[in-house]
Amino acid sequence: MLIVEDEPKLGQLLIDYLIAGGYRPHLLANGNDVIPYVEQHNPDLILLDLMLPGKDGLTLCKEIRRFSEVPIVMVTAKIEEIDRLLGLEIGADDYICKPYSPREVVARVKTILRRCHRNSAPQADQAHLVVDEGRFQASFKNQSLELTPAEFRLLKTLATQPGIVLSREQLLNHLYDDYRVVTDRTVDSHIKNLRRKLEQLEEGEPFIRSVYGIGYRWEGAPCRIVS
Repeated sequence: MLIVEDEPKLGQLLIDYLIAGGYRPHLLANGNDVIPYVEQHNPDLILLDLMLPGKDGLTLCKEIRRFSEVPIVMVTAKIEEIDRLLGLEIGADDYICKPYSPREVVARVKTILRRCHRNSAPQADQAHLVVDEGRFQASFKNQSLELTPAEFRLLKTLATQPGIVLSREQLLNHLYDDYRVVTDRTVDSHIKNLRRKLEQLEEGEPFIRSVYGIGYRWEGAPCRIVS
């Protein structure tokens, strides 16, 4: 695991907590050192600060995505940068805002690594969620989901991009074919109904996670698309 952080005390604090969590982190403080390290060591996950000496976090994320699918968690002290991160679709898997709790970072790391491990398993064995585009139907563990067209489109959009935070505006673009005028709260209402239907089939499965002030991301079972 790679930590890219130019604040020495914060970097050491993250190292201590991650080691206590059973991980073997390595710390870099300069953005210019990141690409060579990633190419040579292929870390399991990267905690990548946005503001760095040398290459900045946005540039590094885009460069890493040219040759690696390693999970990247962007770290920013600027809340206004979040929309930019999402809008650029640079390939980050998650973001954390400073100041943060080191325990929260460890919890996020565990969640992302667990999800990546699950998604790397053979799809035929793991895809409990099946989305049939031709029939406009979805099922979870062979149980049919009775969804409205809007709920079906939301499910497909979220489940086919696991771990990616999608804003309400992005979800609205996939909601209706006729481009009717709707509000952000329309998405919230459909998400609530979709969650309820999913949780009726598998209580305790995380499925859809709310990201405060931004939107939603899929944390449920891997999805298989049937055309």
